[in-house]
Amino acid sequence: MPLVKIEIVGPKDEAYKKAVLDGVHEALVHALKVPVDDRTQRLYVLGPENFEYRSGRTDQFTLIEILLFAGRSKEAKKKLYSRIVENLKEQPGIASKDILIVLNEQPLENWGVHGGKPADEVDLGFNIKV
Repeated sequence: MPLVKIEIVGPKDEAYKKAVLDGVHEALVHALKVPVDDRTQRLYVLGPENFEYRSGRTDQFTLIEILLFAGRSKEAKKKLYSRIVENLKEQPGIASKDILIVLNEQPLENWGVHGGKPADEVDLGFNIKV
């Protein structure tokens, strides 16, 4: 049940934004085995005056922050990073130098799910040990 926050410089058309959302979600499903219907993403489109980033990047700079349960292997994380970059390069055409991905892993007991129960006390319906 990752929570995804994506920030981009706008304006961008709907097809561009949809491609970013779809590309990140597909990578989560592929690399971390997240269920296909487990999709909580937020896309923030900021004006150039509200988004500063390192020189050498373009107005396609994309910052992706993923909050997720702790427990994934380093290999799964590497697969995730690679798949996100591949997907976003293919559609909507973002260069790898313009993609920054940050994972924020939290212990299961720090998530209140299924009516306010700690996530370590419920059946999540998927394995986080990938």
